[in-house]
Amino acid sequence: MTTPATSTTNATAASGARCSATELRDLFLFEKLTDEQLDWLCREGRVITVGPGMVYVEGDLAEALFVLLNGTVVLSRRIGGDDVEVNRTSGPGSYGGAFFAYLGERVPQIYNNSLRAVEPSRFFVLDAAKFAQLMTEWFPMAVHLLEGLLFGTKTTQEAIGQRERLLALGSLSAGLAHELNNPAAAAVRATGSLRERVAGMRGKLAAITVRGYDGQFIANLVRLQEEAVEQAAKARSLSPIEVADAEDAVGDWLDAHGIAGSWDLAPSFVQAGLDTDWLERVALAVSAEPDHAGQAPAAPGGLEHAIRWLGYAVETELLMTEIADSVTRISALVAATRQYSQLDRAPYQVIDIHELLDSTLVMLEGKIGPGIRLVKEYDRSLPRIPAYPAELNQVWTNLIDNAVSAMAGTGTLTIRTAADRGRLLVEFADTGPGVAEEIRARIFEPFFTTKPVGQGTGLGLDISWRIIVGRHHGDLKVESVPGDTRFRVWLPLDAGETVKEQDR
Repeated sequence: MTTPATSTTNATAASGARCSATELRDLFLFEKLTDEQLDWLCREGRVITVGPGMVYVEGDLAEALFVLLNGTVVLSRRIGGDDVEVNRTSGPGSYGGAFFAYLGERVPQIYNNSLRAVEPSRFFVLDAAKFAQLMTEWFPMAVHLLEGLLFGTKTTQEAIGQRERLLALGSLSAGLAHELNNPAAAAVRATGSLRERVAGMRGKLAAITVRGYDGQFIANLVRLQEEAVEQAAKARSLSPIEVADAEDAVGDWLDAHGIAGSWDLAPSFVQAGLDTDWLERVALAVSAEPDHAGQAPAAPGGLEHAIRWLGYAVETELLMTEIADSVTRISALVAATRQYSQLDRAPYQVIDIHELLDSTLVMLEGKIGPGIRLVKEYDRSLPRIPAYPAELNQVWTNLIDNAVSAMAGTGTLTIRTAADRGRLLVEFADTGPGVAEEIRARIFEPFFTTKPVGQGTGLGLDISWRIIVGRHHGDLKVESVPGDTRFRVWLPLDAGETVKEQDR
């Protein structure tokens, strides 16, 4: 710690000078004390001169209470790697330091800000233990009231914060259930259809066997089946107009060759990328004409049996692909859930910020909806950073949810990552109506919300601020005009500041 004794060249700073009870009485902090109490303060405390220089440093052990007698001081908080000025004053009686000493070990006894003298400044200094003694002996009822206020407010914030997390969890769970249900239902439907197609293939195989087709016919059929399956695996997607034209062409070909039920067969062939040219090859391969070796012609109806057999094979392949896609989707959702919740992982770890963002987007996919266009502008060259990933996911959830709500189902959500002045920047931009200037300064206040009663606790942005600024020593700011609202999050690239916070 930078102590007062080493913060100044003033000779009186080393041991301190006796104070004047008359001078203390002029300060608003002590004006109601008795003569005996003022004399006690002057016996137990001291007056020092500091400056210009540090009086105490944020995060160090809180050893004393400092009361400004005269001079000018700056109060600052560490945000990221910078000390940000939060107050500047020359007012006698302004105080800082160990003012929670009377709470003892129930709260961390560290300086929660830094104090710097910008010019030679005089302070009345009272050691933390003496200040705790003063409070408990002189103002026992006030101590109880302050304890109740401090811990009661903390408990209330924790309870409402827990409710905020539960509300978010409920919303995410509903969306996740919907997202899981869709591929699961698709897999169930495809499995039922697959069972029917396999049964049809068995029946058609029996019919082909009974009709006595020769070996060449069967060999050609097997070769065509393998070609059809291979083509189905690499078929490209067609536009609705292309699909309609292709189905008409295939249907006409089937009708022209006497194949009944063309409206049922054509969609599967088109989806598998099989056209009339391929059907002509099928017709040629199973032709009833004898070959040059005098092979006997195939039995009548060979083309229709071949087409229907191949139709079953194509439909079976398409259904298996649908089942595989559905199961893959379910697996991806489960993986995203584990990534989002950080199950079975250390609370503090080195992470890829993009993995966290993507897992949160998967969890919120149902809530984002089709009317919102999602744009991801990721700088994949950014390094992995030390962080509390589960807590960052909570921040991403709050910011994305707010953006989606602001756009009321229609607009563009842009998520951008970049390096910015030695820190990692994550930006969430939406095209909603914006945050009115008169409330912009209040949106990070606890319990402040613009949502209707029952739809928001007003703690989402407060929790986000605490996680980013307090927990990660980063920064969180908002810029907003109608049609362009941007929440920017800055996170440190190294572990130094975050590890300090973790170890406290």
